[in-house]
Amino acid sequence: MHCHVEATHHRACTLVQMILVTLMFSAASVFAALPENEACLNCHGQKDVKSGVGTNVYIDPVKFAATTHSIVGCTSCHDRVSSGHPRDGSAPSRAICGDCHGPIFKEYSKSLHASKARCNDCHDPHEVRLPVFMSGDEINSKCARCHNSRKILLTHSKWLPQADLHIDALLCITCHTGSQDYVITMSIESRLPGSENTFKLATFEELSKLIQSGDIDRVIDLNGDSIVSLDELRTFNHNLRGRNMRLWGMMTPEIVTLSYQILNNRYDCSFCHASGPKAMQKSFISFPDKNGGYTRLAVEKGAILDILYGTPDFYMLGSTRSTALNIVGALIVAVGLSLPVGHGFFRLLTRKNRKGMDHEA
Repeated sequence: MHCHVEATHHRACTLVQMILVTLMFSAASVFAALPENEACLNCHGQKDVKSGVGTNVYIDPVKFAATTHSIVGCTSCHDRVSSGHPRDGSAPSRAICGDCHGPIFKEYSKSLHASKARCNDCHDPHEVRLPVFMSGDEINSKCARCHNSRKILLTHSKWLPQADLHIDALLCITCHTGSQDYVITMSIESRLPGSENTFKLATFEELSKLIQSGDIDRVIDLNGDSIVSLDELRTFNHNLRGRNMRLWGMMTPEIVTLSYQILNNRYDCSFCHASGPKAMQKSFISFPDKNGGYTRLAVEKGAILDILYGTPDFYMLGSTRSTALNIVGALIVAVGLSLPVGHGFFRLLTRKNRKGMDHEA
């Protein structure tokens, strides 16, 4: 009962956060222009601004406008700024994240990371966004600040088959937190010039060139009904081939927790693969926006399962598994092995007779 209530609470909080951020995006310029924000950004919005000790203290006004912190304003966190700032060299006060984010702060304090990193070591409060408005690569890049990518690949390769593919198709938090409600989030990637298999996330500018007018999601949502149908998914994916682009899917959690840990059930392949079709029923297309963030567009339920025609670059072992084919494959292997094994065993049994025949000859 407690788990159910806690999960419901998480979902409610997530829903509220998404509503707030949606409203925030629609009025970002208003929040950015709040008198207190505008006064601070007059200086901190200059790229060459530095503190009294020479540290760069530039804040990107566009990225800040896209954060929930822009709603509450600069002085909510920096509530003690001297009247002589910045000439007097006095540093403004800084709020503790736990002052506003109490439950999250408490959860994080019990995790493996708590003694190794503070909140703002991973989250810049002037650019922070909810995971739903970030790309998978962007989220994983925060982990890569401390965790060497090459070392991660080597350690995972010791037990995880095709570790490189797994790491590219999963968020670190999918396996290393108690996050819940997994979905497939597809991003549009473009091939790097002169490369065969190296891709990067397509930018807003790149995708804008694919449409004549309207919102960027019209590159795939052809009828503008705010949902991607199976036919639209197929058409879009087919057209990408001629533009050196592809769709790349990642399994992402809808409810994100900060309980960083090593979970034993993630060593079991069935955690993802046996439940593949269930996890893949719900999916989204992620689009970059002008502010450096991402927005999502829902895909028709079950469309992601059309692996062959819809998204051939995305594959989850187990989602297309056929029991009958597994049995036939096992029989083929068994018969193939039985011939040389049976032949060798027969020669072993008849070795004495063959020796006699060889002696008479």
